[in-house]
Amino acid sequence: MNSKWINTVRWKFIYAFMLSGILTAVILYGAGKVGETILENQQYPNYTIPGQVVRWLVNHIGSVPLMIAVGIISFVLFFFLFTRKVMVVLDEITAGIQEVAKGELSHRIEVKTSDEFGVVAASINQMAEQLQRSLQEERSAVAAKNDLITGISHDLRTPLTSILGFLEYIEKDRYQDELEMRYYVSIAYEKSLTLRKLIDDLFEYTRVSGGSLPLSLRPLNLTPFLMQLAEEFAPMLEEAGMTYTIVGGQEPLWIQAAPGELVRAYENLFSNAIRYGAKGKVMEIGLALEEGEAVVRISNYGEPIPAQDLPHLFERFYRVDKSRSRDTGGTGLGLAIAKSMIELHQGQIAAYSDQGRTDFVTRFPAIKPPVHTPLEE
Repeated sequence: MNSKWINTVRWKFIYAFMLSGILTAVILYGAGKVGETILENQQYPNYTIPGQVVRWLVNHIGSVPLMIAVGIISFVLFFFLFTRKVMVVLDEITAGIQEVAKGELSHRIEVKTSDEFGVVAASINQMAEQLQRSLQEERSAVAAKNDLITGISHDLRTPLTSILGFLEYIEKDRYQDELEMRYYVSIAYEKSLTLRKLIDDLFEYTRVSGGSLPLSLRPLNLTPFLMQLAEEFAPMLEEAGMTYTIVGGQEPLWIQAAPGELVRAYENLFSNAIRYGAKGKVMEIGLALEEGEAVVRISNYGEPIPAQDLPHLFERFYRVDKSRSRDTGGTGLGLAIAKSMIELHQGQIAAYSDQGRTDFVTRFPAIKPPVHTPLEE
């Protein structure tokens, strides 16, 4: 017989019933023998206490009712003792359910048995854990929404205030000549571009992080894909006084990707490397195949990122400091968009930084080269 099936609450009650019955029978048998001995043995005459008690009970109650009463009382006591552990577990489960019902989701019931009650206790613990996790996620979502609204409001207000301020100068003729007016218009225009970029980035981040961005995946060779993208960034690199160099790239790096969407992630990473690595004069693009993964390292040699900021780089609106964000044209969403886009492609991204170098490393599952090589975009 299956031991797991035997170790159930039903069988525990059957065992308790059987043991209680056996012990009750033993008690009745022993009590009967003792009564016969007292009644028949001359050692217990009527003037002794045992003799008086036994004879009185037999004469006034009867031997059969007396044995039935002793049997019922014995059976109930034995059954209570043998089922006490089961009932203690049931009481603990009941108390645990009441605690969870009060909102104490951190309360856990100790699982002491492997029977149905143990399964119920484990299920209640799992339910409480899931409810606690859901509640924490809901609170985190509310906090994230509030942070997002606060970040959006702050970042939209800054350029908008400048635009309105300079337009007010023009509206109220608070300029000396046309040259100064054009200067005000130029500033307002630049701030408008900043505002548009922030709105575009916010829209892009919402699409990517919300999972509403459909991807049409196909085999893509990252090597020529990134080489072409680096050439497109040549004017921006030249303006920043930088050059780029390719490390590796001798072998193809095939992955499943949607080129039109993945390019946005690397555009943000390239722009970030140029924006904060101008002092190093070079942007390095490393391409390698490592343990079945297509690995891309985008490195710059500018100011290092503090270690305490590295874990938060890919959070939306996170800014290491003002000199590395708004003053240099960042919206605080570029790296968050890059991370979400790369994760949509089943990839990973991480950042490393020391005194001489900052690396953004992306990894994708590599695939075998297709039979028919598609045209690269």
